[in-house]
Amino acid sequence: MTLPATDPPARESASPADEDAPHPLHRRLKSFVKRAGRTTEGQARAFAELGPLFVLPYRPEPLDIAAAFGRNAPTVLEIGFGMGEATAHIAALQPEKNFLCCEVHEPGVGALLKRIGEQQLGNIRICAHDAVDVIDHMLAPGMLAGVHVFFPDPWHKTRHNKRRLIQPPFVRKLADRLAPGGYLHCATDWQPYAEQMLEVLSQEPLLRNTAAGYAPKPDYRPLTKFENRGLKLGHGVWDVVFDRV
Repeated sequence: MTLPATDPPARESASPADEDAPHPLHRRLKSFVKRAGRTTEGQARAFAELGPLFVLPYRPEPLDIAAAFGRNAPTVLEIGFGMGEATAHIAALQPEKNFLCCEVHEPGVGALLKRIGEQQLGNIRICAHDAVDVIDHMLAPGMLAGVHVFFPDPWHKTRHNKRRLIQPPFVRKLADRLAPGGYLHCATDWQPYAEQMLEVLSQEPLLRNTAAGYAPKPDYRPLTKFENRGLKLGHGVWDVVFDRV
């Protein structure tokens, strides 16, 4: 594949006025809190050159995977890819799979487009839109081979826990879109959130734990710069991997 030449996990934040509100998922069924950020010149150039090829417009109608990717292949949904470091690594490692990636943070979208150009990745498509809308209106039941949710905002304070993404209604949506044998992989560096993830996923009857608790880190998930910094500071990281029954 020949791509145009290009130049060269951010977490969500809320304004003070939003701090005590429920997670957007439970207010308006959204999966994110919009964050401010600066798009670099290289990211803006990647938007202009590669956006038309790799960014899918949100449309409230079933997604044609073959048309979107130019092929039929097992498709993995990634929710909230930050700056795209892990996404690009995994897509390069697994060229036989399609990766449909949702992120509303514009600098992150630009950063992943830049990586696509630099690494000549043809198996990624980006939907710069709320993942819940994408799941509800673009993804048919049973169409996904996997779902990745890496390091979502942990909302550390107890009164903010209701804002966390991994809640039973959202997990049911994900499980419904997975084909039998597909997988849901969540990762976090905040132990109370890991405990919640394990509890919520364990209660979903369409899912089955692949481990007796937390899973070993799958080989495909890289240690990002963010994660390495945390590990050096003594922070733990927990992976939770469940299969669709």
